[in-house]
Amino acid sequence: MSEPDRLLVLVRHGQSDWNLKNLFTGWKDPDLTPQGVAEAKSAGEKLAKLGLKFDVAFTSVLSRAQKTCDLILAGVGQPDLKTFKDQALNERDYGDLSGLNKDEARQRWGEEQVHIWRRSYDVQPPGGESLKDTVARVLPYFVQAILPRVMNGERTLVAAHGNSLRALIMVLDRLSPESIVKVELNTGEPIVYRLRADTGVASKEVLSG
Repeated sequence: MSEPDRLLVLVRHGQSDWNLKNLFTGWKDPDLTPQGVAEAKSAGEKLAKLGLKFDVAFTSVLSRAQKTCDLILAGVGQPDLKTFKDQALNERDYGDLSGLNKDEARQRWGEEQVHIWRRSYDVQPPGGESLKDTVARVLPYFVQAILPRVMNGERTLVAAHGNSLRALIMVLDRLSPESIVKVELNTGEPIVYRLRADTGVASKEVLSG
């Protein structure tokens, strides 16, 4: 009997209005820009070119991730694929920073403090989540809802956000808290994982360009 294809594809949503305006977004719900739509369509085309199809998809409850998911699924010819939406996959909550321009935040709290909030692992912005908090929210959902399907041979798409996907990449790539905060995810760029029977990573390919 052949090995199941334990396929897991992670995609950060396409550019949003607030990415473009350099605003902290978090759980706020801006739409995709025309460039973001193009990025999501391009992600679908790249996956289609590889001949990839999916059995199930997961996304957050935020529209920028859902639209990205829909455009990717349309691109691979599966617009009606069963898709689960859960706030466990939402972006990190930036609390009081949400909606602020990053330069304005630096003027208000200082360059160093804003850098710590953005790039430390366990320091929370006022009223918000640290990356550590985000990992603690995302991982149980991944282990309970997503990973069993992947290990069962269901080809799985996850369209989510920079920080919720960092949480998954931290575990999949076995990165330290110090390493994961330096990982940058481009909008609309698929990361294709294939897992071994022990849930380790057999292969990883970033579909850039």
